[in-house]
Amino acid sequence: MKWQIMFFGLRNYIRESFRKISADTLGWLAAIVLHAATVPTILALITGLSDRTPNLDIVLFLWTGLVLLFLRAVALKDMLNIITIGVGFIMQAVLMALILFK
Repeated sequence: MKWQIMFFGLRNYIRESFRKISADTLGWLAAIVLHAATVPTILALITGLSDRTPNLDIVLFLWTGLVLLFLRAVALKDMLNIITIGVGFIMQAVLMALILFK
């Protein structure tokens, strides 16, 4: 009887830990995917494969979503997402500066 209580307690602990890890991982992956949404278009523009820039409304919506995710990460003190989103903003700013100063 005692081992059953320990087994079910352990099973519930593992289940709850997996849910938290999965939710955190999905949030982190969402930030990366949002950052990567404009990268192919920007790289094609830099390398001369295309002359079309990303639509301004799409970029503004993506960046607004990323700013909201960043503010959420700051409120939760989630350093992984703060660093990931911050580095993504820096990389996008560098790519856009390369376009501007080309």
